[in-house]
Amino acid sequence: MLKKVTLFSLLALSLVTMSGAALAASKIAYVEVGKVLQDSPQVKAVKEKIRKEFSKRDDQLVAEQKKLKKLKEKLKRDGSIMSEAEVKRLERDIIARTRKLKNAQSEFQEDLALRQNEELAKLRKAIAEVIVKVAKKGGYDLVLESGVVWANDKVNITKQVLKELKK
Repeated sequence: MLKKVTLFSLLALSLVTMSGAALAASKIAYVEVGKVLQDSPQVKAVKEKIRKEFSKRDDQLVAEQKKLKKLKEKLKRDGSIMSEAEVKRLERDIIARTRKLKNAQSEFQEDLALRQNEELAKLRKAIAEVIVKVAKKGGYDLVLESGVVWANDKVNITKQVLKELKK
């Protein structure tokens, strides 16, 4: 983060100190990386890949939730006609299953987030390479990705980056 702030500060300082003619001669563009991440086919493919990868575990968690719900309903429905020992055993079973389910859900969420972050890092690297490719092809001197308050659509190269990613 500090590296980005320092880089941005140096960039701002260099832009301020550039002469008007030098600044006018520079070719600057920007990319909406959020839109690229939202619309690129690679992101959609990664989401589907992760969904398939985690669907079995998700199905198991849903099945366990249903079992737990049925046990709670049984206790509520039949608790008054069950012996005290049976009620206590069922209550302990429900508590143990609830604890186990919460742990499994937490582990699932952590694994899912870790896997998504791994894939997102790979995608960001690939997108950065495509942005550089488009920038070089377009003859741009500078491409900004965030922190742009306003820019003319002429300097927005997001569509070109998406087009290149779709190849």
